[in-house]
Order: sequence, then C-alpha cells, then structure tokens
Amino acid sequence: MALPDLIPVEDLFRPPTRAAATISPDGTRVAFLAPWKNRLNVWVQSLDDDAADPRCVTADDHRSVFHYEWTDDPRWLIYLQDADGDENWHIHRVDLEDPDAPAVDLTPFPGVMALPLREVKNGTTTIMLNDRTPTLLDVHDLDVATGTLTLIAENPGSVISWLSSDSGDLYATSLTPDGDLELSRWDRGTADLRPVVAYDGSDYPVGIHPMVLTPDGTGLWMGTFGDSGHTRLVRVDLATGEETEVDRHPDLDLDPRAIVSAMMPAPLIQDRRTGELLGVRYLGERQVIHALEPDFAAVLGTLRTLSDGDIGRLSSDHDGRRWIVSFNHDRDPGATYLYDHHTGQSRLLFRPMPHLDPRQLAPMRPVTITARDGMALPAYLTLPCGVEPKNLPLVLLVHGGPWYRDSWGFDAGVQMLANRGYAVLQVNFRGSTGYGKAFTKAAIGEFAGAMHDDLIDAVDWAVEQGYADRDRVAIFGGSYGGYATLVGVTFTPDVFAAAVDYVGISDLANFMRTLPPIARPHLANNWHLYVGDPDDPDQLADMTARSPITRVDRIRTPLMVIQGANDVRVVQAESDNLVAALQARGVEVEYLIQTDEGHGAVNPENVIEMYTAVSAFLARHLGGRE
Repeated sequence: MALPDLIPVEDLFRPPTRAAATISPDGTRVAFLAPWKNRLNVWVQSLDDDAADPRCVTADDHRSVFHYEWTDDPRWLIYLQDADGDENWHIHRVDLEDPDAPAVDLTPFPGVMALPLREVKNGTTTIMLNDRTPTLLDVHDLDVATGTLTLIAENPGSVISWLSSDSGDLYATSLTPDGDLELSRWDRGTADLRPVVAYDGSDYPVGIHPMVLTPDGTGLWMGTFGDSGHTRLVRVDLATGEETEVDRHPDLDLDPRAIVSAMMPAPLIQDRRTGELLGVRYLGERQVIHALEPDFAAVLGTLRTLSDGDIGRLSSDHDGRRWIVSFNHDRDPGATYLYDHHTGQSRLLFRPMPHLDPRQLAPMRPVTITARDGMALPAYLTLPCGVEPKNLPLVLLVHGGPWYRDSWGFDAGVQMLANRGYAVLQVNFRGSTGYGKAFTKAAIGEFAGAMHDDLIDAVDWAVEQGYADRDRVAIFGGSYGGYATLVGVTFTPDVFAAAVDYVGISDLANFMRTLPPIARPHLANNWHLYVGDPDDPDQLADMTARSPITRVDRIRTPLMVIQGANDVRVVQAESDNLVAALQARGVEVEYLIQTDEGHGAVNPENVIEMYTAVSAFLARHLGGRE
C-alpha cells in the first residue's frame, strides 16, 4: 500500500476554473466566478448559444471577487469588494450592456461598510451604511442606475441589524439593556421603534437566523428554538408578534452556516419570482432538505439524482423552469449542473477543479466522540488514501468562530494534509452552533476549559482507536481555532508535537478592545457572555488567566504563526506580541505576515504561500510528505 501521487499545493489552492454559478432572472444567461489575471472575477455567458464565449464583466486584478448578484434589470449586476481584507465592503455596479464601461463604486466612502438588505427590485435596493457613525448602521435607498442614495432611517443607537420589505417597511433588531433581542417596526412618521416580539438573547450568540420577511410583508420567517432545543422555522405575525411553526426537523437545527459565511447556502429556498417558501435546509452529519411545495419536491427529486453530494448553491429563473445547482462533495468540489424542469433534461456545466481526480482524494467520515463528561461531540475524520489507517501522524483541525461548525464537504486544506499522509480530525466542540442551544451554551465560561478538554478528548479517542500516533499530533486552527492552538501549546504543551496558529487570539481582553467599532454592539451575547467583559476587573482577571499571552513561558512546542496585516477582527498585535515574547525567550517561532490580507487569505498566491509553508513545517515536525 502506498499514498497516491503527491498533489502540489498549487493544484489544490489555485483559483477554480469556474465556480459560484447563478442563472439570470430571465433564464437566458449564467454568471459565475472565474480567473482573470489570477483573480476571481464575474463572467457571464449565454445558456442558449453553446458557441458563445463567456465575457468577463468585472476587472479587479488586485483582489478576488466573491459576492455578486443579478438585478431585476438585465442591464445591471452588482458585487461587493473590500480593500485588502479590511471588511469595509463597497457595492459596485456593472453595466452588462456596455463591455467597456468600468465598474462603478456606488458607495465610495473610505472606511465605511455597505451591505444590501434585499434584492434589487424595480432598479432599487435598500442598504445599510455606517457613514454617519462607525458603530451604527443607518438605512438608505440606493438607485442602482443613478447611484443616488437616500437616507431612510438613522440608527437610534440600539439597532444591530435591519430588514426591509419590497414595499419599503423597515424592521429592526435591537439589543435591550437586559440582553434580549427585540424585533421592532420602524415608524417612518415618528422615527420610533415599535416593539413586536423579543427573544432571550443568550440563546442566539450570533443573532437569530434566518430572519426573512414573507412576500406579503405581514410576517417574518425566523429560526427560533422550540421545545426540543433545536431551531425550527416559524412565522412571526408582525402585527401581533404571534409565532406559528412552519417546519421543523425532530433532531436537527436549521443549517446555521450562512450567518457566518455568505459562501454557504442559506437555510431557506425561495421562489425566484414570488419569494414564497419552497424548501428548508437542515444540517446534521449531512444536509437534509424539506420540500414544502409539490413542484419543488419534484425538482429536488431530480436534482438529487445528479450527484451523491449535498445540494449547495441553487438558483432558478423567474418561471422556475431552469435551475442551476452546485453540489458540496468531499472529493468532487462544486460540480455544477443545468436542469430544465419542463423537459426533464440536465447537463453538466462545469467542475470547478477538473484537474483533481476524486479517486485520489480522501473521503470525510462523520464520527461521534464522547467527551470526558459524557457529552457527544460530532466530528469528521479524514484518513489518507492508500495506507493502513493505523498509527498515523494526526492533525487536529479546529474551526473558527467559535460559533460555527465543521461540516461535510470539500476542504482543500484537509485534502492537502491527507494527501501528505496525515489523518485529519475536525471536532465540533461544545460552543459550536447547529447542535441545539444546550450544546452551544455548554461553552459559557469554558474557554481554555471544557472547550479545550473536548479537543484533548478527541486526540485521546483517535489514539485509542489506533488511528493516531500519540507522539505525532499537531494542532492547527484559524481565528478561534488559532486561539485553541495557542491554548494547546500553553495549557497542554505535552500533547502536541507541532502547532499552527492562523490569525489566532493570544490576549482575550486586547482582542475585544480592538474589534472594529461596528462589531462592539454585538458582544453582549457572545464574547462578553461566554468569556467576560474586559471593563469588569474581576472578569478581566479571569480572561487574563485564559489568555495564552500570559503563559508564553510554557511554550516548547514548535510553533508557526500566520497573520494578515489588515485583519480588523484579530489585529496584528495579537500575533506580534506573542512572537516577540517568544523571541525574547530565545524560542524559535516561524512567523508569516501577509501584508495584503485580512482575517483569512483571499488572493491565490497568498493562500498557496501559506499552505506551502504549513506543509513544510508539518513535514519537519511530524514526518509527513512535503
């Protein structure tokens, strides 16, 4: 038995040939992301003329584009872009009828974040801007054709998010002094907020998701907790606040990933023309979709025959005839099909990474690990192909958030590690979302405590099962996962033979104090509840004790630190201070700073640089292939 051929880092992390396809409202064209000057840009191609060449309609040679959408006017397409990872998103407009016209920045305000609240309809959309006060998002109408912005509502100071109906009604979610999340109607006449309903904010560390206005504007579809402790879909009457259950799964939460990552599919599937609800996504070991409408059930039945992956991005034309669907798959990422519901015919449009052979890639297997206190920890184990799964070097890969979760599907980093001979273990430790509120709230007060015990218990499980060599275990994580990595080498330094910290938190108090102003109103039900408020002396002392920066003298594990210089969530000082403290002790640490990235690398050469360095680092300390 032998490992398959070594897959170069460049082959796993170079831009996809095509990805993120969506169909135009009239069903005649497809838009997708594809490389232009080694940056992902938006391309458009006819679906009716096989001979038609695709046309690149954005021209950003500095930073890849990831977020775009069609408008209801076939002339315009809009997309979001920030500056080198600063997360100050601007809304840009593309003229599809004038190939030579440059994209227009519709929100050209330095240091300001702009976010659309609804789809573009009748040439306008509603957006949030923090141009008046950095901590507050106000609401504006945006005319896409002219670029005219019209202020609708000024944030009174308590609103953390807004919703806008097609008819112009505004609703706000506010944080009350008691920490509750209160939904209110905005009264345009008096500029007052009129409360509709409130929920215990501690149940929703990253907010209530989804929150989608019903097409008639009288209700709101929301993901709230029922008697099972799992999120289910309800309709809230906006006049009375009365809640009516729409759909639930007996054992699973609504898919929570889109609230953190806009690249993930939304939990609600809606009719392109009417906005009516067609289906609901739930997520366990794999995805489950409930079809709520008979015709969509028929569509879904056919789509499921196209791939054994999970349905990812899904779009249809206004008539619900033509559908474009991509699939999440652990070994065949993003295969994308066109399906015509009238004829029943379908065809493969593209595979994003056709150069990768699925037979050479490693399957991701769901497993369940029992923590020392009896809690069941959902996890995913990926074992390298071609070798006996015994006594392998292991990489414990820790997700960020921590209010997020790992899920089944293609992960280029996981495949790189498995291809080099490592077993890869991804654990949804307590605090992860998507497993019911009790599982998430079990992490309150447990940073560097039971949350870390879960990770150590997972390592012990992998060793006891015979998969892992106890002397060759590495920990690797980004953001919260970077913090977990640093906790690993300071609180449990004997467990790990190597560690990779990517944009990780070293000082919990400094991290909270340096978060961007726009994030600070959101802290009450997540960071302050779970970790503490640095302005409270007693809580600050506890936070300090849980911060790796105060235990640097215990680090003896070989450590690599990777940081984006423009990171606004975990600022560079979090890594600088740690590295400086280690260097002052004469401890060797590898430090990679990427000057044109933020909280996660985007541009291909930076992603390739990072994983090339990680591959070499782990090979030196764990003995895998490089």
